[in-house]
Amino acid sequence: APAEGSVILLENLRFHIEEEGKAKGPDGEKVKADPAAVAAFRADLAKLADIYVCDAFGTAHRAHSSMVGEGFAVRAAGFLLKKELDAFANVLEEPKRPFLAILGGAKVSDN
Repeated sequence: APAEGSVILLENLRFHIEEEGKAKGPDGEKVKADPAAVAAFRADLAKLADIYVCDAFGTAHRAHSSMVGEGFAVRAAGFLLKKELDAFANVLEEPKRPFLAILGGAKVSDN
């Protein structure tokens, strides 16, 4: 077990099919992760800490294993996530005029 107060830096978990629940195989075909393997992967992540804090605004909406905080009794939003949500609240509740919003919906490919 890590020493009290330790900080653990994980590799990019997207290298693991269990992170996103799907991947592309060597032939380019879509491959789904085994649900039991995903559950085991999430359980392994939960063993690393007592508290889960999500501070990744850009990915907070994703159901990826490292984002859902499954297996943690205590889950929280971090300070950066709070800052982003406060900024949205200001724009939605008391926007400064003139106000311009540019919205997009296309996903940028990882290729």
